[in-house]
Formats: sequence, C-alpha cells, structure tokens
Amino acid sequence: MNANAAAREHPHDAGGREPPREIGQLGMWVFIASEILFFGGLFVAYVYGRSHWPNGFAQASRHTDVVLGTLNTGVLLTSSAVIALAVACAESPAFRRWTARLLWLTAALGVIFIVIKGMEYRKEWHEHLFPGPGFELDAGGAQLFFMLYFVMTALHALHLAIGIVGVSLFAWATGQAKSWAPPRRIDIMALYWHFVDVVWIFLYPLLYLVERHS
Repeated sequence: MNANAAAREHPHDAGGREPPREIGQLGMWVFIASEILFFGGLFVAYVYGRSHWPNGFAQASRHTDVVLGTLNTGVLLTSSAVIALAVACAESPAFRRWTARLLWLTAALGVIFIVIKGMEYRKEWHEHLFPGPGFELDAGGAQLFFMLYFVMTALHALHLAIGIVGVSLFAWATGQAKSWAPPRRIDIMALYWHFVDVVWIFLYPLLYLVERHS
C-alpha cells in the first residue's frame, strides 16, 4: 500500500514496469546513425568542392558572419550544458523541481539560435549571397559554397526546431508530473539535442573558418 502511494506521488520512481533505458537509447542511436549518413553526403560534397575550388571556398567563407556564427556556437554549447543538468536533476528526487525550468531554458536557447540564424540569413540576402542570378561573388566555387552553406544550416535549423518542440513538450510534462515523461525519456531527448549540437560543432569551422586569416 505504501509502495503504491509512493508510486502515485512520484510516478517516475515506480520501478519494475518501465522497459530498460538502453532500449530507448538504442533506438535513438539508430536514428542518429541514419542522420549521420544523411549529413555525411553533404560533408562529402563539401570536401569535393573544397578540394577543387579552394580559393573560391576561402573567399566565400570570409563573407559569412563569423561573429554571429561564434555567438550561436556559444548558445548551443550552453544549451547542451543546461539540458545535461536537467537530466541530472530529473534523476535526483531532491532536485527534480528544477528539471522543467532547465528544459524550458534549453528550448529558449534553441529559439535564440534560430533567431540569430534568421538575422544572419537576412544579412546575407541583402548582400546578394544567395546562389542564383545576381550572386555577388565571381570566384569559382563560391556559389557552390553558399549552396552547401544554406542547405546544411537550414537542415540543421530544422533538426533544432524539432528538438525545441520535443524539449518543450518534456518541460511541460515534467512540470505537470506526467507519467509519460520519466527521467529515462528526458535522457533520450537530451541525446538527440546533443547530436544536433555536435553537427553544428562540425559545421562551424567548415563554414566560418575556412582560411579566414588569408
């Protein structure tokens, strides 16, 4: 009777009825592996273009906004630290009340990233850096660079937007003590968020730091 009451008070702590955490983690790792293959094709195209038109890629990279790119990198790294702290709080009954707040903060940082990226896109639009008629740069390979730049960053933003929705749902569910949002599922959501951040860690030097000193 006491065990049942405890389970009702803390539904996440009810033992023996939830499948092992490793099952959910395995499913997320399989999904991440498929996404790595997807982004891998774009990285191969980047390597091909960089090896054939190094000067054009370097010139195009110097027209990206390294300040905004660096700021967004800091935002995402901070969000990864915050969601890791949220997972730790979710697994500790003494600090569980902080979980929802930290998840909301994670989602807010994701929104900030997308807003900054939108500002960057607007700036590049006015500078005629979108591939197509009227493209500003005439160096060979520069237009290919920006084509890859917009495709990769837009896909990354899409994955981040999905992560924002997921984290926000878990933040709401945790605040409402919903039984479908136990710590193990928050941990799996955090794994997806870290994956999105790692993709950006690769995109940042490839797109913003290509021989920028030259």
